[in-house]
Amino acid sequence: MKRIALLLATSAFALPAFAQTTDHAERDATSRSAVHGDSDADVVITAPYVADLDLLAGASVVSGDELVRDIRGQIGDTLTQVPGVSATSFSPGASRPVLRGFQGERVRVLSDGLGTLDVSNTSTDHAVSIDPLTAERIEVLRGPAVLLFGSQAIGGAVNVLDRRIPRAVPENGFHVDAVGTYGSAAEERSGGAAVDVALDKQFVLHLDGSYRKTDDMRTGGYILSAPLRAEQLAIAAEETAEGHLDEAAEATALANQRGRLPNSGTRTYTVGGGLSLINDGGSLGFSVGYYDTDYGVPARPGAGHAHDGGAEDEGEEHVTIGLHQLRADLRGEVKTGGGFLDSIRVRAGYSDYKHTEFEGSETGTVFNSTGFEGRLELVQADRDGWRGVIGFQGMTRDFSAVGEEAFVPENTTDQYGLFTLQELKLGGGLGLEGALRYEHTNVRSNSVKLGLDEDAPVGRVDRGFDAFSGAVGLSYEVAPLVKIGVNASRAVRAPSAEELFSNGPHVATQAYEVGDPNFRTEKSWGGEVYARGALGGLKFQLAGYANWFTDYIYETETGLEIDELPVFQYRQADARYLGVEGEVSATLLKQGGFTLGGNLVADYVRATLEDGSPVPRIPPFRVLAGLDASHGPFGGRVEVEHVTKQSRIAAFETETPAFTLVNASLTWHPFGEKRETALILSADNIFDVEARRHASFTKDFVPLAGRDIRVAARISF
Repeated sequence: MKRIALLLATSAFALPAFAQTTDHAERDATSRSAVHGDSDADVVITAPYVADLDLLAGASVVSGDELVRDIRGQIGDTLTQVPGVSATSFSPGASRPVLRGFQGERVRVLSDGLGTLDVSNTSTDHAVSIDPLTAERIEVLRGPAVLLFGSQAIGGAVNVLDRRIPRAVPENGFHVDAVGTYGSAAEERSGGAAVDVALDKQFVLHLDGSYRKTDDMRTGGYILSAPLRAEQLAIAAEETAEGHLDEAAEATALANQRGRLPNSGTRTYTVGGGLSLINDGGSLGFSVGYYDTDYGVPARPGAGHAHDGGAEDEGEEHVTIGLHQLRADLRGEVKTGGGFLDSIRVRAGYSDYKHTEFEGSETGTVFNSTGFEGRLELVQADRDGWRGVIGFQGMTRDFSAVGEEAFVPENTTDQYGLFTLQELKLGGGLGLEGALRYEHTNVRSNSVKLGLDEDAPVGRVDRGFDAFSGAVGLSYEVAPLVKIGVNASRAVRAPSAEELFSNGPHVATQAYEVGDPNFRTEKSWGGEVYARGALGGLKFQLAGYANWFTDYIYETETGLEIDELPVFQYRQADARYLGVEGEVSATLLKQGGFTLGGNLVADYVRATLEDGSPVPRIPPFRVLAGLDASHGPFGGRVEVEHVTKQSRIAAFETETPAFTLVNASLTWHPFGEKRETALILSADNIFDVEARRHASFTKDFVPLAGRDIRVAARISF
């Protein structure tokens, strides 16, 4: 608590000047994937001082009709159509974004500019504690400028915006948003609503809530991948030869299982409220929210705790996770009235988080995490083409796991960072930008197991890491609204407590996970070239990037087993990432009130360790093409997404076959095309194909959803 009090005091010193603040109303974003620089309304970033900076070589926004159409229970599965984005897809109840092939500790998921303060970054089975039903828009940020949000954003950041702390006084005294969806693949029933009420001319009250329930998800094709099916059929043949006909029948049934994915149902609800003071002097607001979810963890055949996949009558052994988080947030802004500083901003968040892994009806392991994060940002005034920001960020987390399968010991992480981002207009269309960040991280535990044996000694480990990161970018405006540029960066990341201290069985991932307390900081050099802009009815953003890592930390299967569980070990080695991504959209026909447009999205990343072997779980090449048509209040879209076969695999990985998804949707705005109220009918995976994400730890026994007929409605007034 002393650490939290210190961070609060540091962050809050700006608030006494509150009365000097002027109007801070933010622009609204209406487009999904936009190109920076097209117009002020295309991309709006939480930190407005980076809204048009070229260090953000790629930024996309998902909002409006597209957010309603693509909304899923977890943030990762909601964003998979954005350039450079895949998902961990551990299960329908736990899926985190994968950006440019990076996941886990290299991608930050933010709630209004602050970390989610959950433990979703520490293991793929942990859900992200944000319900997309309550989101107003979602920003996907790439490039070196995201280091402003911490060294864990080396691969990028996903920022989810809601109205829980109101930003503006409703024009008519109140504003209501409500979203409801039904999906046939998992019998999904969900709904969320938010209301802002002006208590007077300055105070705004916000209330929101959501509820989602799904049954076991129906898939296309077989539940098990071809290698696991072959393994089960071999077991069946062996059991038959030995006269064990019941066991043989069970293995055969498992190999041939289709349709519903057992133990994949979910139930989630949220409730929250906030209050803001907004006037000519500025704004100050706070909020409190509660997130609660229960979801199943599908069993991996062959895992000891899954009893070789288990027959359906062994439901008492199914693993489920019950998770809840109580979170409080504060946001304030101060306008200084000119001079060197334009404004001072403060954000702070506190979280009390707990999740329990159940084995049948019995409590397995209980994870507790108490965390705090604060940011203080000093935004410089624009002085003859020079602007920027200087800031402080602090985070603290106390983590504990209690139970026989507590694979991570009790530990504490403290992190403090200083950062700056500066932009200078050089004239002649040239722009120069630079960013610097210093970060100190301390990770400590009193009960680290120093070996794999059951009787291995337990000792105290206290590691401190200093990390200096920086970036520089040069851009050139070749034509109005068209820019090309190059960025270079040096990033350093401290290892996480899970990467350092893991040593034990993890029932939810059905693996024995092993870290290394002697890890060094992870370091990388990065380079990026890009082009983005708009020419008539054509919009585009294209980027090529490379990262060269020293002491890259990755988790890989070893081929060993402990307690009938496969051993996954964190290791360090040099690595190289090379990738390209882009999106092009164009108006193909515009006649009378009819408009026809098309877009093309493609991304590819190739990641290699120093010994020439592939980095595990890297998504393959993907291309998506779509056609959009609209006439008055009606709109429609047809799209085809093709993901190629991933045969470039790490040791003990299996190849992931190619798949092609065909989706279609119809949209109706009953009160006019410019109103937000909409009804959407969509069909995903129309041809009911079997599809798996290579980035997923569970892809061999957790395929994607089969044909999914969805109905969604958004009401806004």
